[in-house]
Amino acid sequence: MASRSVPHTLARATAATVSIKREPVYGLDPSGSRPSLPLQRSKLTELRAAVTSYQPTEAATSGRADQGQLSAWTSIAQERWEGKLIVEGEIPLWLSGTYLRNGPGIWHVDNHHFGHLFDGFGTLVRLHFDNGSLTAGHRQIESEAYKAAKKNNRLCYREYSETPKANNLLSYLRSLLGFFSGRFLTDNANNGVVLLGDGRVLCLTETVSGSVLIDPDTLDTVGKFEFADRVWGMVQSPHPMVTEKEFLTVLPDLVRNGYNLVSMKAGTNERKVIGRVDCRGGPSPGWMHSFPVTVNYLVVPEMLLRYSMPNLLQGVPTPLKWYPESGSFMHVMCRSSGKIVATVEVPPFMTCHFINAYEEVDEEGRVTSIIADCCEHNADPTTILERLKLHSLRSFAGQDILPDARVGRFRIPLNGETIGELDSALDPEEHGRGMDMCNVNPAYLGRPYRYAYACGAQRPCNFPNTLTKMDLVEKTARNWHEEGSVPSEPYFVARPGATEEDDGVVISIVSCKSGEGYALILDGSSFEEIVRANLPYGLPYGFHGCWVPKK
Repeated sequence: MASRSVPHTLARATAATVSIKREPVYGLDPSGSRPSLPLQRSKLTELRAAVTSYQPTEAATSGRADQGQLSAWTSIAQERWEGKLIVEGEIPLWLSGTYLRNGPGIWHVDNHHFGHLFDGFGTLVRLHFDNGSLTAGHRQIESEAYKAAKKNNRLCYREYSETPKANNLLSYLRSLLGFFSGRFLTDNANNGVVLLGDGRVLCLTETVSGSVLIDPDTLDTVGKFEFADRVWGMVQSPHPMVTEKEFLTVLPDLVRNGYNLVSMKAGTNERKVIGRVDCRGGPSPGWMHSFPVTVNYLVVPEMLLRYSMPNLLQGVPTPLKWYPESGSFMHVMCRSSGKIVATVEVPPFMTCHFINAYEEVDEEGRVTSIIADCCEHNADPTTILERLKLHSLRSFAGQDILPDARVGRFRIPLNGETIGELDSALDPEEHGRGMDMCNVNPAYLGRPYRYAYACGAQRPCNFPNTLTKMDLVEKTARNWHEEGSVPSEPYFVARPGATEEDDGVVISIVSCKSGEGYALILDGSSFEEIVRANLPYGLPYGFHGCWVPKK
């Protein structure tokens, strides 16, 4: 029988947290020694002078008075910047390459302000590491949606919770036609960024049209990624599985109520269908932000939170709807044959991000089940999505309103049983009952693993505000927290030649309550801070990143 998910009526988090209170950080000079305070201030003055000469337009700064100082939820004041950062600490010399992070950066068009975190126009951030030095930069993604909004001073494409207003019946009918053709769906690639096996870098969102190529060195938008095939689909998982050889993703089929799993070989633009999964419950496919993959299998989750065709056609604030009676399922497909080898019903669950998955084998080496771990949220999705509205994020006044979350562990049997299990892989108190934006050592994707990195919580809070390293074998966690700050997804970069799973560093970008921000590096093993580099101003919150090794 399945182990049913129950509400977590847990006490306030007691996990050991490294809480840091600092005097102002001024950094080290290139020689690695700490300069005198006047010299430190002088260097910061020079750094800030490089960007303060830019005068943002009235549209760029409008609305800031009621947005508060926290830089995480404040529109960035300029489209691009680049400069060398003063570093406090010592960057490992082996860390050579570029970290890219994608996320929303501008939440307004002229005097119209967006209402939801997911609506913001994409902003790329770049941290380039070379021989112990760090250069940073950011730039807006030049999507058609962003360029049209700038040109016309109004929203021209449908975003997550924003829809261009139809002036009359004719324009409404045109919008419906554009919806079904995908022409009016946004290409605002503000969610993910991945390094393809051939070296190209691709920014993604949940619409197929929102696949945009960028130059990782300059952050220039190269152009829209054009798929050279006839595989149809309006939406996609913005979290593909990418290896040196292929690009794997899932295309929910909103018309025939199912999912197509596709593969694209490195160096090509042509997707090929591996196989198809038909939905077991509900009027439409379950929403799928990410999906788990093992060495031999692809797993398609089917949640109670489903795409809603009426919502999409009517242009209501969300394209999703919660169907509590529709059932939740996990479908398992063989990667080589495309055949469905198992479909099991599982307890109702809500997740955006799967952490990892792997195969369990018996004494004779036969695969008996699949383990799939996710960031499982214990709340109605309507509540979760409501809490991500910008007015809610900006108006935090100390209430503990972040919904509980845990590491949900699925066990999916492959012996013909029709019921799967869902339990907790770790006591949620270890990470403050907050859990999202997860990451593992890429070498362990699809394989048995021990460590996961994610954003957790130190309560009271209304958004994940810590970084956490979870040991899923010892069932413990180590946490990093700084009062009043919001860190983005922790990204693990392994040390070349490492033999231990956690031998490397964790990179994050932190937005501060004061309106400032900094790049942060933690030791992957001890989870202690080893590097901090102040940015000239705080950056908005970002979603996901990737690592581009030095050529």
